[in-house]
Parts: sequence; C-alpha cells; structure tokens
Amino acid sequence: MNVLGIETSCDETSAAVVTNGMTVRSCVIASSRDAFTRSGGVIPEQAAREQIRSIEPVIDHALEQAEADWQEIDAIAVTRGPGLLGSLLVGSVTARLLAALRKKPLIGVHHTLGHLSSTWLDAADQPQFPLLTLSASGGHTELWLRTALLHGELIGQTRDDAAGEAFDKGASMLSLPYPGGPSISRAGEAGDPEAFPFPHPLSGEDTLDFSYSGLKTALKYTLRDLPTDVLPHRIADLAASFEHAICTHLCDRVTRALHLHATVKEVHVTGGVSANRRLRMMLGSICGGRPVRFPVQLLYCTDNAAMIAAAGTALLQEYGNRACGPFMVAASLPSSTVFTFSKMPERSP
Repeated sequence: MNVLGIETSCDETSAAVVTNGMTVRSCVIASSRDAFTRSGGVIPEQAAREQIRSIEPVIDHALEQAEADWQEIDAIAVTRGPGLLGSLLVGSVTARLLAALRKKPLIGVHHTLGHLSSTWLDAADQPQFPLLTLSASGGHTELWLRTALLHGELIGQTRDDAAGEAFDKGASMLSLPYPGGPSISRAGEAGDPEAFPFPHPLSGEDTLDFSYSGLKTALKYTLRDLPTDVLPHRIADLAASFEHAICTHLCDRVTRALHLHATVKEVHVTGGVSANRRLRMMLGSICGGRPVRFPVQLLYCTDNAAMIAAAGTALLQEYGNRACGPFMVAASLPSSTVFTFSKMPERSP
C-alpha cells in the first residue's frame, strides 16, 4: 500500500510517499523557519502564505523522488489538526482537491498520532507491545501507554507549556536564535549542566504530568540577578543547565511510568525534542535494559509528511472506509483508538 502524506500544521510544508506504513520512498520538506529567526517564533499568516507557494512543488517533488505516479498511490493522508488554522487549511484543502480529482481515499490524521507513528519509519523490525512513548515537541509533551499502534492510553501530559516551547522561550531569553532546541544545545556544549541549580518541576507530586512554566520563570529570574558584565560569560553554563533541567524532568516522568507499568517492553521517544542529544544519552541509562527507539532519522523527529502517511496507512488498514471521508472526521471509529485520548480540534478545517 502506497500512501501520499501531506503535513502543514505549522511552518513546514511536507509531502511523502510511504509503502506499507514503514518504507519511506520519499520525504520532502520545505520550511519557512529561517524567515522567523528575527521574530523569535512563527508568524501564522506568513507561514500559511509560504505554504500556499510551496505545497504544489513539494508534492510533485515527493512523487518524483519516489518514482511514483498517481496510479501507484492508494490513498492520501493529511494532518487534520491540531496546528495553525491557516496552515491546516492549506494542507487539507489541497488534499481534498487531489482526492477528488484522483479518486483516492482521504484520511485525516491527528498530528500527535503522526508523531507516535514516526518510530515505524524505516524501522528494521516491528516494535514489541506494550510500549511507552514519550512524545515531546513545541506543541505537546505527552506520555502514552500503548498496546498497539492505534490503541493506547494517555497517562501523562503537560499542565502548561510543552518542552519544545520551553526551549524556544529559553533561547529567546538567552538571545539565542529560533528554533530554541538546537540553539540551546549548541550553546551549552561547552557549559556545565550543574552550574545553575534549576528546580525540578512537580518533584513532590505523585503524577506523570509535566510542567515547564516554572522552569522558564526560574531562568528569567536567574538572568535578572546576574550582573550584566557577567552574563555574556555564563551563556554556555546557563544553556547547559537549562537544557539539563528540561531533560531531567522528561526522564523523571519516564522513570515513574516504567515503575508503574513494569510490563512495558520498549520505550519510544518522538517529536522534535527527541532529536536532543542530551536527552538521548540520559534516557539510555534509565530504561532498565529495555530497547529505546527514536525515529531512525532526525528528519522524522520534526514535523514531516512521512509520519502522517504511516499513521494514515494504519488507519486505513484497520478501519477501511470508516477512516476516510470528505470531512476527515473519524467519528465512527471505536472508542479504544488513539483518537479518544488525544486533544483534538472540535472541527477539522
């Protein structure tokens, strides 16, 4: 089964062709991220305008790279939310038009389900269930206990800010460029991760939830109290300490979850934050010998259409025509699916 995936939830415009939900034949991404370096974040209207210009050539390039024509494409999968409304409209309207013109099934995919599917892309073998997935990006930070690709329980989520957002806001306070995760990681390479004792959020609570607003506040006050002539010489230590605090909080939740759910066979880490090298090193030592899977390529950590195609394939294989529809609302799917637990928009664009 060959599925064309389309992803336009934020500032990326991506298209991909994936076979049987695992083999990536092409994955093309056009990003307007560089345009938002000065603003320190994405400007929704500008992102949507760039996507309008990019989406047709990106889809054409994905088909060309996959050496596939429309006769080989069995279905189209597109991100249906959450995300920036204008950006989602660009992708969903394009997908609906192509599905109508080419007479292909159309599957709307929840963005989080896409990330949860990213560890299947180009994987050497099938993951073993039950498994624990930490999904952390700029828009969400969640822990999932899963018994199948499409079946799982949301056991922990952020109460305020996401881990990726904390990286972005922290980088802004440190006058580092957007996006914040890579910038803080680079700036902290030569720094001491224990130079500044940032707090451990929710350390006294018996919960699997996350919270990052307090860490951002702690960084703000630390910067306020540092002498202006000292600050430029402490950026590396500040970046390393802030990054370490973010990753420690993530690892602490994973440790708690594994203690509560001892039958877990694997740990998966997805989303943009899964590309962080410090997090990868820290997680490798806390999972009790269980395999820890990250997306095979760093490209699959960030927003991309291959993960949307993989999720769409799974939905189509398990639910057939019930996973498809002109409005991309899988309302008739069983309550045990991943959709029940994810935060979904009330209406698809």
